[in-house]
Amino acid sequence: MPLLGEPGHKELVTTLKIIRGQIKKPSAILVISAHWEESQATITGGMSSSLLYDYSGFPEQAYQIKYPAAGSPTLSDDIYSKLREKGITTGIDTQRGFDHGLFVPLKIMYPEADIPCVQLSLVNDLDPKAHIKLGEALAGLAQENLLIIGSGFSFHNMAAFFQGDNLQSKAKNESFEAWLIETCSSKLLSEKERSQRLEQWDKAPSARYCHPREEHLLPLHVCYGVTKQSCDAVFELTILGKKASMYLW
Repeated sequence: MPLLGEPGHKELVTTLKIIRGQIKKPSAILVISAHWEESQATITGGMSSSLLYDYSGFPEQAYQIKYPAAGSPTLSDDIYSKLREKGITTGIDTQRGFDHGLFVPLKIMYPEADIPCVQLSLVNDLDPKAHIKLGEALAGLAQENLLIIGSGFSFHNMAAFFQGDNLQSKAKNESFEAWLIETCSSKLLSEKERSQRLEQWDKAPSARYCHPREEHLLPLHVCYGVTKQSCDAVFELTILGKKASMYLW
C-alpha cells in the first residue's frame, strides 16, 4: 500500500526518504525480513531474484510491482561463513525471490534498483536472544558500506488496524512505543540491560497487544545485535493511525 499511494502510509514513505538522505549510498543491502521464516537462518544466494508477491486481496497493481535488483552471491557466502563461525546453523537458498519486506522499502528508498541485495530469514523458533546473536555474527562482515535493514514493524496487531481506536487501545500502543524507544535509544542503559530488555520484550507494557506474534519485531533484534549500542536516531511516525517507530544505527 505505501507504493500505491495509500494515505495512511504517507509518513512511512516520507520517513524512509529522510533516512536515505542521512546515509551514504550503500554498496550492498542485507534485509532481514519479517516475512521469511525457516528452521535455520537461510540466505538468498541467487545472482538475480524474482519478486514474491507474498500477500493477497490487494489491487491488481500490487502484483505488477517490479524491483530488478541483483543478488550478491559473494555477500551471501560471506554471511554464511560468519554465521557458521559463530556456530549458527545456516543455509543458502539460490532459488528464493525477494519478498515485500525487501522490495517495498527499497523501492521507496532506492527506486533505481541498482544496489545488490541479499535477504536473511528469521529462525522460526522466534527466540529473541538467538536473533540478537545473529546480529552479533553479522558484525564481522567485510563488505564495505553495507546497509543492513531490519524490515518489520514496531506495531503489528493486524486486527487492531481495522478496529475503531479508543483511549485504551491508544494507551496500549503508546506505552509499548515508549518502552521500545527508551530501550533502543537510552544511553543510561548498559548493553547488558538493553539486551535483557530486548530478550524479555514480551514483559514490556502491552507487548502482546502490539505483537500477538513477534515476527515483525525480531528484525530489530538482529540489527541491535550488529552494533550492541544505543541507536543514533529514532524516527516516530503514524502508520494507519497507529504510533510506530524506526531506528537508525
